[in-house]
Amino acid sequence: MATLDPDGPLDDLEPLADIVGDARVVAVGEGAHFVAEFTLARARVTRFLAERCGFRVLAMEFGFGDGFGMDEWLRGAPGELADHCGLLGVGVAGEYLRWLRRYNTGSAALRFAGVDIPTSTEVHRDLEPVARLLRQVDPEALPWVTAAQEVGRRFTGGSVAVSAQRWARLPRAEQDTLTTALSRLELRMRALESLYAERSDQAAVQRVSWTLRGVRHMDHMFQALHGLFTGTGLPGDTSVRDRFMADSLRWHLERAAPHERFVLVAHNSHIQKAPVSYDGTVAALPMGFFAGRELGADYRAVAVTHTAARVPEMHYPDASSPVGFTVSMVDLPEPSPGSVERLLVDAGLADRVTLTDLRGVSGVDSMWAQSARTVLPVAEAFDAVLSTPTATQDATIPF
Repeated sequence: MATLDPDGPLDDLEPLADIVGDARVVAVGEGAHFVAEFTLARARVTRFLAERCGFRVLAMEFGFGDGFGMDEWLRGAPGELADHCGLLGVGVAGEYLRWLRRYNTGSAALRFAGVDIPTSTEVHRDLEPVARLLRQVDPEALPWVTAAQEVGRRFTGGSVAVSAQRWARLPRAEQDTLTTALSRLELRMRALESLYAERSDQAAVQRVSWTLRGVRHMDHMFQALHGLFTGTGLPGDTSVRDRFMADSLRWHLERAAPHERFVLVAHNSHIQKAPVSYDGTVAALPMGFFAGRELGADYRAVAVTHTAARVPEMHYPDASSPVGFTVSMVDLPEPSPGSVERLLVDAGLADRVTLTDLRGVSGVDSMWAQSARTVLPVAEAFDAVLSTPTATQDATIPF
């Protein structure tokens, strides 16, 4: 590839059109958060898919319920980015979202769709749309919302990492109150959806119902992440989040026009079609695992990695940080034999931006995931891999 400039000529990305084919969903990853080059690469690929391949929806590792307000902001609504995604969201995706807002002033504007659990992880705030709807259609159920919000105010913070640590310090009775309230609310809302729709608007009811489902999955993730951080969790427990992400993607697909094609932006570990494994143990079944099985040839995944000697890494936990962790550059060992990065180094391509078609490639069994090595059948997990020669820390991270 000639450049990472999102505004540069797109001809060098033409081979991607053949890899993508007629797929309705093309996922574009990143091997680590907070990498400036990955933001540029994803913006450039997004622009290519929009302008050369006709993609019109940008789905993202971003809260489902939060995504509707973000769509308005990306289309020019007033306000600050942080109002829609919080401090962590600004750090993880701020530069990409700012680029997308600028891009949407042109003729190939993209509709935005969130597919993740709530971005804010603030239970009381995330349940406000549910409370507003129930005041109109089912006020008798409001005490369950109030109970969940009261517990949420006592522990949720600036990221799921912060919230998981605070959740663990709650009395067991309060943890159970939150889970019970959310579960009863979701079951009741699903059962009475037709009645709610008669009293309100069906599209709004479906949207709020799915937002509530996201909050319930987030409640699970508090326990799952606490278990992950402390070594007490169940293997594969974080798959619950990825299952929700895959289901949310399907929710949006079912409500889009049949011809609308989706760019899906998320971490490599979410978009890959193979299980996430570390040290020979399956850590999670990712969103791409489910999407690949359900969509088949309609799903393509493009990994983004690098051949640099250093990469930004997150350091957990850090009580002094508003998001529960800090970010700094760390040194990496040489790429291991059999890795996609070693393949590029041995081919003399380590100092270039490259796009590699993985169809027909065999014997590549690992790649970087943050500063760790994840073992996976790379050519089965991804259809292509874009690599950058450097991986520098995004200078705009606000924490």
